[in-house]
Amino acid sequence: MSATPGELLRKYNLRPKKDWGQNFLGDERTLDRIAESCGLAEGMTVVELGAGLGHLTRRLAARGANVVAVERDRDLVKVLERELELPNVKVVAANAADVDFAQLAGIDRPVVAGNLPYQLSSSILFEVLDQREKVLRAVFLLQKEVAERLAAGPGGRDYGLLSVLLQAYADVELLFIVPSGVFLPPPHVDSAVVRIELLDKPRAEIRDHARFVRLVKAAFAQRRKVLLNSLKSDVSLGNPEQLAAALERAGIDPGVRAETLSAEQFAAIERELP
Repeated sequence: MSATPGELLRKYNLRPKKDWGQNFLGDERTLDRIAESCGLAEGMTVVELGAGLGHLTRRLAARGANVVAVERDRDLVKVLERELELPNVKVVAANAADVDFAQLAGIDRPVVAGNLPYQLSSSILFEVLDQREKVLRAVFLLQKEVAERLAAGPGGRDYGLLSVLLQAYADVELLFIVPSGVFLPPPHVDSAVVRIELLDKPRAEIRDHARFVRLVKAAFAQRRKVLLNSLKSDVSLGNPEQLAAALERAGIDPGVRAETLSAEQFAAIERELP
């Protein structure tokens, strides 16, 4: 059994940086479940984002994977370099929200995993989307509310921008809840593990990804408005007449609200835009 987060922090005379959202996970069972959820086999490569004190890193490496452990806190980088002298672990000092996953891994389509700081979650999820053709799957420990949002289906209040964008390109599954009490220090909310399995091709044809993103953003920008009125807020999508015609061709009622539409229906609208 490796040293606990508290023991390592004391050993190196460190404290969690609250401004950086550092909440360290040392619970053995939870760490094992996260590593198992990554679906790793001998020789595969996983890019771990926010490696922290290395507790998950050890579990990933123990499965025979090559681990690229990314950490931006230079104090923690020193801990990782001293505590993880393993032949299949490479420590990289970098911001997890600003890295090229495949380039770091040295292969196309690595697995990406990590216990994400809450304030960086959205940025990293958008990076997964932007690099979707070069990622096999992502397994993240996130704020429970965010994880529920990602996995939500049409019709509920949890369903929104990231739900649609991720589900257009991936199968998204909330795997299990992680209570706040197993972290050091405990965050104010529970967390959850979500698995994002990238598809070989989009769930439905999307002609222009950037336009698809603008479409979904406009649709959810003012959730209480009906769809046509929401879309009018982004003039780059077309004028009101063009938007109405696109919705008609896609078979979508202009009077519905965004949260009722599936990723496939948004894709259908995108294909009909001028």
